[in-house]
Amino acid sequence: MKSPPGARIHLMITFVLVTCGAVAGGCLGLLLSGRLMAVVFAAVAGLGAGLGSFFSRRQVLALFEPGHEAVPADGYAEGLADAALVCIATYQAAVFPLTTDGVSEAEREARRTMAYRISAYEGLPYPVRTSAAAALEAIDHGADRQRAETAMKALCLTIYDNRRGR
Repeated sequence: MKSPPGARIHLMITFVLVTCGAVAGGCLGLLLSGRLMAVVFAAVAGLGAGLGSFFSRRQVLALFEPGHEAVPADGYAEGLADAALVCIATYQAAVFPLTTDGVSEAEREARRTMAYRISAYEGLPYPVRTSAAAALEAIDHGADRQRAETAMKALCLTIYDNRRGR
């Protein structure tokens, strides 16, 4: 019976992990307390690596199935979306400060400029840009804190929905 290539690859990686774990555990035990501890540490480290590989076997083999197609994640766009969220959140904190004299007008304007610049960047996915624009509009009015918080929640959900690696 011929095993699939994914299973063979996983077996080879498991062998290397168990061997490296046992050797590292043996060296650590030898350095700490002598031969007996070297054997104990080697056994425990090898057993831990083997159990970890055994328990992850099903998930690893699922990656090698023919029907499984990974969607490539665009980490750059996701990072930009996270940065836009942070910039808009800091702008929201400047518009609705906790104390009346907590934020100066110059700081508020600087945060607003940065939030608008990153929200208008072409690298952001279109749904994130539109949701960011709606959040900025709600914050710019500055009168309704609840509306701004609702728009920020919608922006967070839009960013989460546009993640590909989840």
